[in-house]
Amino acid sequence: MKKIHTFEIDPLDVTFEPLAGSTFTNLLRLLGQNRFKVSMIGMPRIMYSLLLTSIQSPLNVLEKRYFNKHIRDQKIKKPPIFILGHWRSGTTYLHNLLAQDKRYAYPTTLQTVIPALFLKYGELFRSIVEDSLPETRPEDNVALGVDLPQEEEYALGNLSPYSFYNGWCFPKKMDLYNNYVDFQNISPKTIEDFKHIYMDYLKKVSYYNKYKRLILKNPSNTARVKLLLELFPDAKFIFIYRNPYHVYLSMKRNIEKEMTLYTVQKPPSWEIFEKAMVDMYKRVFKKYFEERTLIPKKNLFEVKYEDFVSNPLEYMEKIYKELDLKHFDKNKEIFKKYIASQSHIKSSKYEIDPQLQQHILNMLKDTIDRWGYTI
Repeated sequence: MKKIHTFEIDPLDVTFEPLAGSTFTNLLRLLGQNRFKVSMIGMPRIMYSLLLTSIQSPLNVLEKRYFNKHIRDQKIKKPPIFILGHWRSGTTYLHNLLAQDKRYAYPTTLQTVIPALFLKYGELFRSIVEDSLPETRPEDNVALGVDLPQEEEYALGNLSPYSFYNGWCFPKKMDLYNNYVDFQNISPKTIEDFKHIYMDYLKKVSYYNKYKRLILKNPSNTARVKLLLELFPDAKFIFIYRNPYHVYLSMKRNIEKEMTLYTVQKPPSWEIFEKAMVDMYKRVFKKYFEERTLIPKKNLFEVKYEDFVSNPLEYMEKIYKELDLKHFDKNKEIFKKYIASQSHIKSSKYEIDPQLQQHILNMLKDTIDRWGYTI
């Protein structure tokens, strides 16, 4: 008999719920999109989120007024550095390492959890956000902290429906939210709305950091190269890729450990999640391979995850040289210190039986063959 895979969910574990940092209007919009279908396991999380978002709502309005008066018309003069790559491919390590260069700025966890009010009122909610975070991420032992770099996809999900992670909160409409990664079957008007929301958020982060150059790590952006170039024609891009067999297994663990902390609906079966995960994987890389030729060669650096983690300092020097980022030597000792501090974190070792190996090969053969990976 085939073993049925079920997800383990603690309904009373509410503090890691991303929706609690949403704007009140966005939360209502998401609930409306889902026809207010919340499972019993999700009721404590929704009630917690409604309480916090309603408290934050007046402050969101005040911050919006401040933004309109002081920031909206500002320009982001320094083109960002975008770190691209599928989830579970080393983007966080690369982001954290690059963030050691103090010439650069980045969205912090605090700024992505409460994106609508962090500028003026973030400190009021700092302790709540701090208390909601475990010391390390649920899916691995990478450190979490309110002031550490974070991916802005979380901010987009708290400001709008246009985020991959909304599909983990509302998995019954996962296909809809996955479409916002590569904008498949999405209207031009909606795409323009996304660009407007994204730019406004980046302007706030830039303003907060006194207009330092931004380094932005967001796996969803791997499928948005053309859109990013429309916003920032001179942006730099670093693309990191990893053994697809390992990405599959790491994503499975990520869904089991993290999605279960987000969802307010009873999740579908693993088989449905797996199909959506593999479909998203293929769509992300199809779009990236189609659009990466739009990036001027001098603005793109591609690196294999296994090579990068085996000698990060060497590849950081290559990145700085190829992308003309300058001042590698000034940051070399800082990079060394950070690399040493992370030496206790090891990549997972995977043992894959022949049946599962063939199963993954059947699904991800295109990238396995393209990059020449074996198990």
